[in-house]
Amino acid sequence: MTEPDTPTATDAVCELAPAAGQAVQGLTPTADDGPRADCVLCGEPTEYPADHAGRTLCAVCTWQQAQRIACAG
Repeated sequence: MTEPDTPTATDAVCELAPAAGQAVQGLTPTADDGPRADCVLCGEPTEYPADHAGRTLCAVCTWQQAQRIACAG
C-alpha cells in the first residue's frame, strides 16, 4: 500500500495565483490628470480615469462591497 502524497512547504503555493505584478493590476489607479470615472453605485467621482475598463467604484463603495462579501459567506 502506498502512502498518499503529503504537501510540503513548497507545494502550498496555489498554481492559480497571478504573478505579483498582475495581482495589484486594476487595484492601483493610474496617475492621469484627465476626467475621472463615476462610481457605478453612488455616482461620486473615483480615483480612476474616465476610460478605465470595468466596473468602477469609489473608495467608500469598494469598502462597503468588501464588507458585504465578507459577511455573506
